[in-house]
Amino acid sequence: MKSHRYDIKHLLMETGSSKRLLSLDVFRGLTIAGMILVNSPGNNTAYRPLDHAEWNGMTPTDLVFPFFIFIVGVSLVFSLRKRLEDGATRRELFAQVLKRTAILFALGLFLNGYPYLHLSSIRILGVLQRIALCYFFASMIFLWGSVSTQIMAFVAILLGYWGFMTLYPVPGFGPGNLTKEGNLASFIDRAILAGHLYRPVYDPEGILSTLPAIATALSGVLAGMWLRFVNVQVRKVTGLLQAGLVCLLAGWKWGYYFPINKALWTSSYVLISTGWALVILSLCYWLIEVRGWKHWSKPFEIFGTNAVAAYFLHVFFLKIQNQIHLPRLDGSPGNLRLFLTDHLFGTWLTPQDASLAYAICYTLLWLFICWNFYRRKLFLKI
Repeated sequence: MKSHRYDIKHLLMETGSSKRLLSLDVFRGLTIAGMILVNSPGNNTAYRPLDHAEWNGMTPTDLVFPFFIFIVGVSLVFSLRKRLEDGATRRELFAQVLKRTAILFALGLFLNGYPYLHLSSIRILGVLQRIALCYFFASMIFLWGSVSTQIMAFVAILLGYWGFMTLYPVPGFGPGNLTKEGNLASFIDRAILAGHLYRPVYDPEGILSTLPAIATALSGVLAGMWLRFVNVQVRKVTGLLQAGLVCLLAGWKWGYYFPINKALWTSSYVLISTGWALVILSLCYWLIEVRGWKHWSKPFEIFGTNAVAAYFLHVFFLKIQNQIHLPRLDGSPGNLRLFLTDHLFGTWLTPQDASLAYAICYTLLWLFICWNFYRRKLFLKI
């Protein structure tokens, strides 16, 4: 059956490529499933592992976003390298990358602004915008730089960001202040994006902290190069696993001097999240590509082959639920999400369990929707 394709091309995968890795699709799907789960609590009492760390430190939730960016880096190696081998010029690929970046950035702006789209207060940066910028700069470094250039860029970004954040004297706070108000990244965001931030004094997807996020994408590029050009499967697995363990150790050690912090995307956070991404990717590759154990992976493959659609649509419909005002069980003001959680789960579960039950059901709903897309061969493309 011939695939039906939307006009927008997919950023994160190449559905027609013979060199596509099922294990990468599955890792992407695991990440998307995790992202929907943690983005969709039924109320404000989520279990701690399903919520972000308040500031310094890390929970499992704090790994989801960097995994997504890491996978973007891995995927662009396969897609752009294939096009180069098919005869595309770097100038042609630059135009395609720029177009994809603009579309993804615009989708992020739309989600931030919906339903009012007030230009005077719209949040300019965000999740999709950060993915777009990381994709663009990682693609540029991949297209015009060698592997050694990619490694040097990765190291230089992490060291440079550490130096800026710990040595630059922020007016009114001094050097090395890593509080919400006093760090350099927050100071720059308030100076340039005042009135357009996610939080009053900082933005977790701000301007300066996008630099180390680009390093996260570059770590994916390096992993993709390893997967594509190393021929022995077992060596692919051991190489990813060893690199992951080194990153985990280095990130843990660096965290004593530059705390692990998602909102600031600190260099130690890059290494820790990259380490876990490498370990999980190596496990997926070993289970699926080496051992051939695929029976467990279908739901995640379904999510992974429509990752952008699953992310965009689940956030969009969460926003719609939040706009529909309905009273809660106790009569206090609420919305459709809280109403459903209260009436379906709140009468027989604790608030935390009710929140989790709603999140699980919402994730399964989007799995069912994506399964229908998959069955009909409908893929949202960027």
